[in-house]
Order: sequence, then structure tokens, then C-alpha cells
Amino acid sequence: MNVELQHIYKSFGAVQANVDVSLSVQAGTIHGLLGENGAGKSTLVKILSGFITRDKGAILLDGAPADVRTPANGIRAGVGMLHQDPLDFPPLTVLDNFTAGRAGGLFLRRGAAARDFRALAEPFNFALDIDEQVGNLTMGERQQLEILRLLSLGVRTLILDEPTTGISASQKTALFSALKTLAGQGKSIIFVSHKLEDVEELCDQVTVMRAGQVVGSAAIPCPTQQLVSMMFGRELAAPVKPPTCQDDVALCVENLVVGDDRIDVRVDELTVKRGEVIGLAGLEGSGQRLLLLTCAGILRPAGGRLAVRTAGGNLQDMTGRPYHDYQKAGVGYLPADRLREGLIWGLSIQEHVVLRAPANGLFVNRAASRAVADQSIQKFNIRGKADTRVGQLSGGNQQRTQLALLPSPLQLVLMEHPTRGLDIESTMWVWRQLIERCKGGTSIIFASSDLDEIVQYSDRVIVFSGGRVSAPIETAALTANKLGEMIGGKLGDRAAAAVAAN
Repeated sequence: MNVELQHIYKSFGAVQANVDVSLSVQAGTIHGLLGENGAGKSTLVKILSGFITRDKGAILLDGAPADVRTPANGIRAGVGMLHQDPLDFPPLTVLDNFTAGRAGGLFLRRGAAARDFRALAEPFNFALDIDEQVGNLTMGERQQLEILRLLSLGVRTLILDEPTTGISASQKTALFSALKTLAGQGKSIIFVSHKLEDVEELCDQVTVMRAGQVVGSAAIPCPTQQLVSMMFGRELAAPVKPPTCQDDVALCVENLVVGDDRIDVRVDELTVKRGEVIGLAGLEGSGQRLLLLTCAGILRPAGGRLAVRTAGGNLQDMTGRPYHDYQKAGVGYLPADRLREGLIWGLSIQEHVVLRAPANGLFVNRAASRAVADQSIQKFNIRGKADTRVGQLSGGNQQRTQLALLPSPLQLVLMEHPTRGLDIESTMWVWRQLIERCKGGTSIIFASSDLDEIVQYSDRVIVFSGGRVSAPIETAALTANKLGEMIGGKLGDRAAAAVAAN
């Protein structure tokens, strides 16, 4: 289906999200919509799919005007959208989610629906169990389910908003293969992303947005630097991490056993120096998060000892102590899921500042908290105001807000996927801030699925694979390819066996 957006405008109060945006997508093509976080990409495709109502402009589908005002309008017109967080029902089964939105109600023929599901899934090699609870699926599997559901409803234009965030490499390969198959069937695909490499690998054409406006378009392949210049209006230089490691010990771990109901892993020995950056590499669920939660005091270890250097310069045994004690010792933690674990969706930036501040009786000094919020917004270049709710911020600005809320100084910062979902500029900005902390003596331990990020910014790397944990490895001895081999199981003699794996 041919899609055309003409002179679209949309504002949220004083914020101009889309300004005179026009876009044309041909049937049988994959069209990339590229731009940094907050560029207006998601707003535009939500207007096309009916999740947001435009202020001005027109939508044409196969040359005919379409009055898309609700998601149901969009589906009936043949436009469906796969959101960053799929709109599914985790407590229900795959088949129940697949049939959501279909006519038939209580009298829906489940046998026929199951046959339809398998027939749709077969060409894409999507191996989904129709009786599995959706809450047990990975993000990539949930995306596969939502794609099949939209196709079953007759969608001819499929929109995907940042679909490669949070999925594995194999699931990304399967997704891209499915999208190419759909384009070959004559469907139009709009692929929203801030990742240059994804757009260059998948798309036929790309439109670039900046500050709510279209700033250029190009056929793929296209020189990478040309796309970067369109996205940001200038060339970007990645920050270089200088040597920051000092002699003093910031964290000491001995015979630490951590686990959950699925896996237990053991770290025999780990000594982290002040100013050092340790990268944790491995497939999701291999134990990296368990180690970070334990070092943050959120999860109690099943065995072993953990000591943290305090502001006074002494190593203090923190084994089994509460989270609040870790905070007082100078340990900060940034989770991967910013809105569920790091921030509170309905609260403003100023209200987060109030929550972070030490209690001072029953009253809140609103003028003082407003001043601190304004200072944080300016210092961390957050695109919002003191009274902006964090749920309304882009992913990059949510991460900037999390960083702004970290106290200073800190002895140790623990992070899960610190740049997941961020554009190039935001990623570079985050690491500039972290490198500055390292220069002041703060140590960092971070987990990332981006192997290039781990190699670029870590002093040493620990690899998690199949219930085993490697000893720390100097980054100079690693490449992204070597890391990939180790994650796949080739840890060599340096691997420490897990205590148990359930």
C-alpha cells in the first residue's frame, strides 16, 4: 500500500513535535525514518496509525484521503503499528493475544484461529507455542506475535518503532528476514530507528528528522557521514576514555554466589580499582544482572563476601547489608528499565529531585527543589522542564534524568545497558559524563549487549556464558569477534564453573 503524509503538524502545549512534515512510502519497500531521540519520529507514525490525532495535515493511502483518528481506524484502513513495548496481554496465552481484536467474542473458533496462526508463522519460521503465556516470552518473541496478529487483521502497511531495542542478534536477523519477505509481498514497511547500522542494513530509502522536521532523504546505500550530518547537523566524535584506573581498591568480591529461580553463578574473585571500568558481556539472563543487583545491595548473595570502599577510604564489608547502607557507602545503580525501576512515570523531574533530597521535616521547599531541577536540566541538557513528567521524555532524556539524579561523588556506579535505545549523540553524551566520574575516582561496572561499546569503554571485561563466568580479561586482548566467541561458550581455561544451574 502506498502511503503519503502531507504537511503534518502536531504540538503538545508549547512543544512542537511535528512541523510541516511530509513523507511518501511506496508499496513493496522498507522505508527508514531516522533521527535522534526526541526528533518527532514516534509522534509522526503514531499519527499515521491513529494513536495520536494530528493538528493539521492529510493522510493518503493508495492515493485516497484517509481519516485515521483512532488505532481501530488505522487497522481498518490497513495500517498497523508495532510499538517499542508491544501492546499485548502478558497473563494470557499466545493464541489469546493473537485473537485479540477479532470479531467473534466468546464464540471465536479457537481451532480455526490456531490454524491461521500457524499458517501465518510458517513462512517466517516463527517458532511460537500457542499455549505459552506471553509473559514468559522474550521481547523478540513478543514482537513476532504482534506482527502475526497485525497481519491477521489485514494490515498492508506495517510500522515498527525502534524494534531492535532489547532483542537478541538472532531475533534481529529473524525480524529483518520477515520484513524483507513482507516487502516482497507488496506491503509497505516503515522502520523507525535511531540506529544507522540497522537502517543501512535493512532499508531501501530513508527520511531523516531533526527537531520535529524532515531535514533530508536518501536512497540506501548512502554514505554514513551524510546521514550523521543530517541527523545532528554536524559531525560527531566519539569520546575517548583515557587511563583512569588508580591503585586503591573500590570493590572486592570473594567466592560470591548469586542466583534466582533459574540460574546460580559464582564469581571466585574480583577486585575493582578506583576509576576502573568493568564491562559485563553475555546473553541476557546469563547472570550479569544478578551480579549488578548484588553489588548494589538489592539482592542478597547466597554465599561469599563483598566489600566496598567508603568515602573515608576504608574497605567495608557490605555482605548481606541493606540497600540503604550501600547508598550511604557511595554505591549508585542505574537499571535498564528506566520507567519501571529507575524513574516514576507520573512524576515530574522536580518531584524526582524532591524524592532524592534528604528528608527535612514534613515540608518540601518547592522553590529550592525547582532551582535544583532547573540546574540539573541545564547541566545534563535534558529536553524538558522542571514540571515535565518523566514518562513524557524521550529515552535519551530519561537516561539523562537518571544520571542527573545520581548523587556525587560516588565510589561505584552499576549500570544495566546504559545506552540501550539511545541515539548516537545521547550515547556519546552519556559516556562523556561517565568518563568524567571515572577521572574523579568513581569505578563503573556495566552490562551491555553492544560488544563494541564494551570493548571501547571497558578496562577489563568479564564474560558470562552458559552458567560460567570468566576471570576479568584486559580489553587490549579482546575484539568484538573474540567476545562473541566467548559468549558462545569458548571461555577457555579462564572460566569459573557455576555452582549450580537449574
